Amino acid sequence: MAEIELKLDLSDLEMDRLVTSDLLGEPAETVEQRSVYFDTDDRRLFNAGFTLRIRRSGVARTQTVKATGPSASLFARSEWETAVETDVPALDHTSPLLNQFGDIRESLFPQFEISIERRIWNLIENDSKIELVADRGTAAEADRQAAICEIELELKDGNPKDLFTLARKIEAIVPFKFGVNSKAERGYRLLDAAQHVHKSAEIALEWRSSAEDGFQAIAQACLRQFRLNETVLLHRRSAEALHQARVAIRRLRSAISLFRPILDEEARRLSDEFRWLAGVLGEARNTDVLLPKAKDGDLTDRLQKVREAAYDEVENALGSPRARALMLDFHEWLHTGAYRDGPAKDKTIGEQAVEALDKMRKKLKKHGRDLAHVDDEKRHEARKDAKKLRYAAEFFKSLFADHKKARRHKRFIKAMEELQDQLGALNDLATGPDVLDKHGLRDHPGAASVISHADKSSLILAAQAALDDVLDAKRFWR
Repeated sequence: MAEIELKLDLSDLEMDRLVTSDLLGEPAETVEQRSVYFDTDDRRLFNAGFTLRIRRSGVARTQTVKATGPSASLFARSEWETAVETDVPALDHTSPLLNQFGDIRESLFPQFEISIERRIWNLIENDSKIELVADRGTAAEADRQAAICEIELELKDGNPKDLFTLARKIEAIVPFKFGVNSKAERGYRLLDAAQHVHKSAEIALEWRSSAEDGFQAIAQACLRQFRLNETVLLHRRSAEALHQARVAIRRLRSAISLFRPILDEEARRLSDEFRWLAGVLGEARNTDVLLPKAKDGDLTDRLQKVREAAYDEVENALGSPRARALMLDFHEWLHTGAYRDGPAKDKTIGEQAVEALDKMRKKLKKHGRDLAHVDDEKRHEARKDAKKLRYAAEFFKSLFADHKKARRHKRFIKAMEELQDQLGALNDLATGPDVLDKHGLRDHPGAASVISHADKSSLILAAQAALDDVLDAKRFWR
């Protein structure tokens, strides 16, 4: 079983409540650490999936190179540690950086600094040994700083379920969010203007890996996208961050659907819970779509109040015991669920990808056979099928990377984008009036300005043509 670590983000106040509770007792060790991260001016290391730091703890200095991105699969190891005497990187023939980039020693400069107080507890949960590390400090670059307050739980020996038993005990004392940013990522974000939206990232999969490993990689990528946007959403009430958080949940539910044949029954319950959360975000998203279209001042004011109330509901939902339980349940199931001992182990991710793509294409073909002569509900089914097929094509892209298949994939995605645009325009015809009706604004004098007046018949014809183009496109997975 792969090593399991949990990273938990807390506030300073929550950290104080936890470490002074009866759960932990006195730490086994407390250390001060200062880490300086190095890179080239054009961030060659980070962009290729490497980090280089020199950490000082007491009088000792340790240089660490980590391979964390796609490049990691090229090496037998992912971390190299060397004792050094100064705060200047010391690279030799044993370092993967010289092999990967050539002699870049003269091009390396300090980028940012991480300073933390680290407290360490060695805990026993049932018969399992768990290390709990509490870090509090800052990432700093020039005159900019970002606070760090996080806990890492690492199973040293025993049953992975005990790791989540401890996490639940922590959650009973203080609320937390699952962390997705490494300390290096926090530092690199300081180098740029604050990023206010996080779109989905490409997922590195290997054909011969198990379907179980592939599902976990996809699910974790979706969870990461959600958490990054959730953080922005809660700080800024950003419409685009909310949209991308909702997209991340839809992608996660699509992944569960695509892998349904090899998952267990718990997957269905968890997917239903994510549907609830997506629905709460959807109410706010519907208002965000209408607001920019409003031309009447009074209607704009009323919609703004509707938006604020919807975002209040979003914040309440994200901070609710139900959402916290969902995230804990999903993480525990993802790492320890019954599906891990089922058919997921016996099938490769490559085989699963081909089956899933064939299945979703077949469903889209069935539901999109004659868009002009079905009702709105049936057209909505085709829209959902199109999204799932698009997400599947994005999930599995790295499995079809040779020149011909990559070219077909690009054309396929382009055709899918056109289809989703047309189906989305059709959806807007129904959504706007429904939102206004729900909030008693359908008869407002300015209502006409926010409702789509596109010709439905023309949109249906355009959607059918786009759908036919998708079905005519060569299948990149075959």
